Formats: sequence, C-alpha cells, structure tokens
Amino acid sequence: MHDLLGRFIQDNQIHHHVNEHVLINGTRIAHGVHGEGSPVVLIHGTPSSSYIWRNILPSLVDAGHRVHVFDLLGYGLSERPWSPEIDTSVSGQVPILEQLLAHWGLDKVHVVSHDIGGGVAQRFSIDSPGRVYSLTMIDVVSFDSWPSKRTHEQMQAGLEKLIKAPEAEHREHFREWLYSTVQNKERLAETSMEVFLDFICNPVGQGSLFQHQVMHYDPKHTDEYSARYPELARIPVQLIWGAEDAWQVVDWAHKLRETIPGSELHILENCGHFAMEDQPEKISTLLIEFLRQNG
Repeated sequence: MHDLLGRFIQDNQIHHHVNEHVLINGTRIAHGVHGEGSPVVLIHGTPSSSYIWRNILPSLVDAGHRVHVFDLLGYGLSERPWSPEIDTSVSGQVPILEQLLAHWGLDKVHVVSHDIGGGVAQRFSIDSPGRVYSLTMIDVVSFDSWPSKRTHEQMQAGLEKLIKAPEAEHREHFREWLYSTVQNKERLAETSMEVFLDFICNPVGQGSLFQHQVMHYDPKHTDEYSARYPELARIPVQLIWGAEDAWQVVDWAHKLRETIPGSELHILENCGHFAMEDQPEKISTLLIEFLRQNG
C-alpha cells in the first residue's frame, strides 16, 4: 500500500501544498504549512482532501496568514490504516487535529472547515473555545443533517455491491456523485475531478473510501454536540453556504445561524456543496475580511 501511495504522491506533484508527513499515534498524516502571519487551519471533508483548498490557500497567504493544511486520516495523501480498530470518524479526527496543533506549535488558531470537517471543527471549538480565534464553516454537516439523502439511499441499497464493483464502474458511479457537488460541472471536470477520483478509486482508494469514510457517515458525531452549539457564541462564527448545495441544503445554514447567537451567514449564488470549487474568489474575499476583523 505504501508503495502505491508513494507512487501516487510522485505522480501528483500538484499536491505540493501537503509536502510534509508526521506520525501521530503511529499513523502518518500528510500536511503542509505556508506563509507567515496569524495561523489559519483548513479542515476538508468527504470525499475530498486538502486539495479542495488549493484556490483559497494562496489568497490567505497573500493576505498575511500562516496557513496549515492536512489530509484527514484515511483521506488524500494521509495513511489509509489497514486496521478497522483505528478510528477515522469525525470524533476520531479531533485528537489528530489537537496533536497536529502541538506539532505545529500552535496554541490558538483561526479554523476554516468544510463538510464533515465542520463536525471536527464544532467538537474542537466547543471543547476548546480558548484555542480558537474564529470559526468559519462552509457547507458543513450539523445536527442530524447527514448523510445526504442520496448517500443514505446508497447505504440502504447495500454498500457491498459498490465496494466490490469493478474499478471502472466504481469510478463512473462516483464521478456522477461528485458532479452533484457543484454548479460549474465543466470547471470541475477540467480541474479537480480526476484528482478527487484518484483518491477514492484504484486498489487502495476504493476499499479505503468505505472503510475510512462511508462507514463513519453517522450523524451522532454532530448531534451529540448540537445542544451545545449556542456555546459557539463565545467565538466569532461565520457560515458560508452554496445556495444550490444538494448535499447540505441551505435550510441547515439558517438553522445553524439561529442556533449560534451572533453568527453571520453568507449564501453564495451559483454555488453547490463543494463551494470552494464553484466560488473560490468570493470565499477568499469573505475569509480575508472575517479574519481581519477577528485577528
């Protein structure tokens, strides 16, 4: 497996934003640090990787931030553990984030999160509010908002068939699935579609997608904290949402806004669930301004 991933890393030098590796609890996490200034940590979701931040990261660096990115355990260029005993759920990723912060020497950070990364960010920010300058959540999971209707239907229909599907069939199935994350399908096809598919297809990715991601699509990881969402009012919170998000519909954005006193909500037109693919410029502008206000 390591040889396969190693070759994959070589073949994808476009992933230069995660150019370092660290062992945490005996598992390898791919990460990278860019720029100088106030620290920002970007937390991606499923079924993507830190590659989804590639159009946001340079703007934050240019605006005077030290930007920290990493691939969640079981995702992207991080290790895909063999043992099902190793917890790659939303809850299991929180201690990894805490140890990464220790590795980076960071006491307090701005947190920017997407999708299930929002679940990780919520748990961390509620338990350690003194460590968070500000929290931005982009099209995140919350309450019992996930898995999405479509994913739930797939899970009901039986994952076994998908897990064992021939690679070409698997790839086409998930190509269609990923197209449902954006409004601008042409741009996704021309830029990142094959990269995202490479991570969840092939002999490593296909099994790993189910073991490390889909198996843990369980709303308990957010719902058991949802009664505490009002506590997030202790820190500045910004919500950014795609108006056309088919995975986390915009109703959840309004519910979060109402539940977190003082939070601000920006709804972006012509924008789906992978908001950073559809509207990177608008998101960069909103982030830079919000970080400036809450420096």
